[in-house]
Amino acid sequence: MRLPTLIATVARVLESVAMSSAFDRLPELDRPAPVAEQRPHEATHHGRTSSDPYHWLRDPGYPVVTNEDVLSHLRAENEYFHEFLSSNEALVDTLFDEFKGRIDENDESVPYISNGYEYRWYYRPGEDYRTHSRRPLDTPEGDSSTEAVFLDENTLAEGHDYFVITGWTISPDNRLLAYAFDVDGDERCVAHIVDLATGERLADELTDVAGHVSFTADGSALVYAELDPDRWHTKRIRSHQLGASQSDDVTLYEENDDGFFLGFSKTSSREFFFISASRGEAEELWVVPSDLSSEPTLMVSRNVECVLQADHAHGQFHILANDTHKNFRLATTPDHTPAHEHWQTVVDGSDDVHWLGLQTFDGFIALKSRDRGYDKIHIRGYSSAGEGGAGDIDDAATIDFPSDVCVASLSTNPEFVQAHLRVSYESMVTPNTIFDVDIATRELTTRKVAKVPSGYDESAYETERIMVTARDGAEVPVSIVRKKGWAQDGSHPLWLYGYGAYGLTIPASFSTERLSALDRGFAYAIAHVRGGAMMGYPWYLDGKLEKRTNTFNDFVDVANHLVAADYVAAGNISISGRSAGGELMGAVILDSPELWRSVNLGVPFVDVLATMLDVSLPLTPPEWAEWGNPLESPEVYDLIAGYSPYDNITARDYPPMFVSGGLNDPRVTYWEPAKWTARMRELKTDNNLLVMRMNMGAGHFANSGRYGRLRDTAEEYAFMLLAHGITS
Repeated sequence: MRLPTLIATVARVLESVAMSSAFDRLPELDRPAPVAEQRPHEATHHGRTSSDPYHWLRDPGYPVVTNEDVLSHLRAENEYFHEFLSSNEALVDTLFDEFKGRIDENDESVPYISNGYEYRWYYRPGEDYRTHSRRPLDTPEGDSSTEAVFLDENTLAEGHDYFVITGWTISPDNRLLAYAFDVDGDERCVAHIVDLATGERLADELTDVAGHVSFTADGSALVYAELDPDRWHTKRIRSHQLGASQSDDVTLYEENDDGFFLGFSKTSSREFFFISASRGEAEELWVVPSDLSSEPTLMVSRNVECVLQADHAHGQFHILANDTHKNFRLATTPDHTPAHEHWQTVVDGSDDVHWLGLQTFDGFIALKSRDRGYDKIHIRGYSSAGEGGAGDIDDAATIDFPSDVCVASLSTNPEFVQAHLRVSYESMVTPNTIFDVDIATRELTTRKVAKVPSGYDESAYETERIMVTARDGAEVPVSIVRKKGWAQDGSHPLWLYGYGAYGLTIPASFSTERLSALDRGFAYAIAHVRGGAMMGYPWYLDGKLEKRTNTFNDFVDVANHLVAADYVAAGNISISGRSAGGELMGAVILDSPELWRSVNLGVPFVDVLATMLDVSLPLTPPEWAEWGNPLESPEVYDLIAGYSPYDNITARDYPPMFVSGGLNDPRVTYWEPAKWTARMRELKTDNNLLVMRMNMGAGHFANSGRYGRLRDTAEEYAFMLLAHGITS
């Protein structure tokens, strides 16, 4: 940067910082905030001793929380939070009404075909949950008398404060429904089976289920992942013979290393199950026939240290793997020789193309990629992927969407034999749209555009993507949306979101709730920081382990660029992030508190060091691949201790903070937000409001119903708006 430009930029930043001192912050409430008792607790590792006076907030009986001191403190925090709500009820109600007015009370899916039936789901006005129905294909379309409800989530949710269907499936003969559900938010599910002819529930009940279930080829058994009874950790993939006792279930695969996550899926051809064991960049994949007629066969060992996805069609496995290039290659192998040494490359890996997913069909393969940050959907014929036939399909056709700046993904495509591909498309200004792509012509047919009943004019908003040069020279993408006519002169508030972990990319998607901020003068931006995978798999690798601080630096550098480019003034930026994004929020609060007007830390992973030291937590050993194992070496310990937000709070001024947690959260345990709040209350020297909302009956994903979630969001928006002096 030339000297005059540098001087001008510095002057603008200093001016913005000066302006920020004039901004009113959101003050504490008139009543005293809860103060957590301090109880001495020390731990020593590698000769380093850490002190944690709020360690007691972890109930020693966890995952069961009964300690009255703990519960009493959490209730006091909720009372303080509700005091904030009661004095701002009108704004929360206004926002909730705006949100509710933008959702389609009668929202329903595009019907889809599966195994001789047409399926759909829909909401009824005023109901929180979906109703699922189907009709036989040999009955007249539109004849409601032939359509039958087979799963009413609203009925099942009665009597529960929290209710989520984690997965459902229909038996191959269309006679049985199996579904898994969670009523506590702890992601420890129960599975039931229903005879669809009689509506009666079978006596079979599976407990300690992790997520979904799937029928075997003949429908006589269910495959499921089983959680360890004493830990939130999947140890076994099992099969349950209908009518038998769960204690007699057969173990298909058992993982002896607590550092690996287990999962399973069925191929699109429905001929095989995949069983995966994964830890970070090491994934092991086994395959077993869907009739369970033989033992699982190893496709690739964890020793290869690659990440992969696979599917099956016409005697071939089709595989995306990053064994030869970090952005993945497309490979294929006959299903009778599935082992890694037999894989043949169809498409080499590329620095510019990050392959993200695939699905096989009878006549084609669909693939999702991100090409230098832009989503793409591709269609390939089997003649180009190691299998004959489908000669009328181009070697590699890319679907043309209305705009390149979009979020594009494969949608609901359960039928193996179909002449179309259903895809989802949206942008920061375009509501979610479902297209059917004709495979022969590649023409798009619009099947659904998400409705905004209260009205929405896409032409009134605009979006852009800019690149920001980080301090080490990396070019960080930033997606921005705002109303047209929004002046880029530093006078308006800006809301900046970030995540940056696990290779998960925050999509630049549409949000009806976000309109309430845009219409009040905000611009909204997503910083696609390292640790995510917006710019390819190496973008993820550059934000983990010893490179973790790149994530935090990227976010701060993006904010400083937005100030220097007159998008916003320093001190007028509200920021938010959830889970690992909550860790990001904690880190940047400590790094640059003067930049932020308010901060929303959603179920924040802020106690990183203590969590990574605690092997009794089921998610800790698998997470070492992401964060590092501080038990292993003093270098890793020091690295994590150097950025772990909870361990680095010091006495100084901080912006207003909204913190949330869930008592039953198995991913980010409730004491992380509770301890963060307690230590912040102890050390912060400002008078800015700090509130914590602890959901006492839910987990990582808070409220389960659509209206409950809208209410939660309205509370969070109200906090942010009030921090900017916006009261209506």
